[in-house]
Amino acid sequence: MIRIGLAGLGKMGLSHLAIFKTHPEVEVVAACDPSAYLTDALARFTGLKCHSDFERMLAEEALDAVVISTPSRLHAAMVEQALARGLHVFCEKPFVLDVGDGERLVALADAGQRVTQVGYHLRFVGAFQEAARVLESGALGKLHHVRAEAYGPVVLRPKGATWRAAKSEGGGALYDYACHAIDLMNFLAGAPDAVGGAALDSLFSRDVEDAVYCTLYYPGGATGQLAVNWSDESFRKMSTKISAWGANGRLVADRQECQLYLREAGMTQAGMRAGWSVRYTTELTDEVWYYLRGEEYSAQVDYFVRSIQQGRTNGTNSFRSALEADRVAAQIGAQRDAGPGGDPRPRQAKSRWARIFS
Repeated sequence: MIRIGLAGLGKMGLSHLAIFKTHPEVEVVAACDPSAYLTDALARFTGLKCHSDFERMLAEEALDAVVISTPSRLHAAMVEQALARGLHVFCEKPFVLDVGDGERLVALADAGQRVTQVGYHLRFVGAFQEAARVLESGALGKLHHVRAEAYGPVVLRPKGATWRAAKSEGGGALYDYACHAIDLMNFLAGAPDAVGGAALDSLFSRDVEDAVYCTLYYPGGATGQLAVNWSDESFRKMSTKISAWGANGRLVADRQECQLYLREAGMTQAGMRAGWSVRYTTELTDEVWYYLRGEEYSAQVDYFVRSIQQGRTNGTNSFRSALEADRVAAQIGAQRDAGPGGDPRPRQAKSRWARIFS
């Protein structure tokens, strides 16, 4: 059994807790959160041992791995503490807010041969995995453009009460949602060389952006576009789509399906015919032992568990690959702060973790 401790019991932390507790090869040993309301309720009604202090949990519990689902600003320090104790680490996205921290933590994980993973769950969606397979096969021919879009009704009125509403905490559409689309583009097309024309708009939030738009430039001359808006109420929930154009056709994938158009049969690969074809997530998704919010959430948990069992330190969504998404986000953020109206002044958010890591 793999012994796991969890840090952070917000939305994602509680989701991870539910999924890890049902995994047949995992023992959830303890959890950590500074909110006594949460920890008291869990201890009372589930019997889970809870701590208010992350460092104390690491010192007192016999763990093999930790899951970190705390505000983004805290990731680097907590990951470093866990790696220093020789633990495998699953960290929610984004990995870090400072690329220098990420480079140091990647080196630390490599030196200790620790399994690392970041919660970019879209890589475990069947339709996006099929899109990656098509692009890797070369069936589209030379890629010349890729576009990722993410829209949804997250912030629809002025608000500013949580850590997600503060730039210094890593909130905002860039690090909360655009990073998913960036990582998905990296998954399908590789990391870009540069970004340009970044526009980050605050529609309702005071300190962070609600919409992110920019152009990406890839090796070999291909281009990309990123469009993210979490203040779009025309969508019932956050929705992500990726499109790719090559010399031999076009691909469009979202949570439900992967559509493919190929011009010439002579360039197709096995299982791909000329003209239009559609494959649905239902036929591309493996069954999971426990369903919560989507199969991909359980699939990524199982992948982390299997990676520990197999000693797989270079798997998908490792710290190294997640750092590439952080690099792109940092370039976009730098253009925002340097551009007209950019406000580089950090502001402190109200976080229940503030008294532990400040």
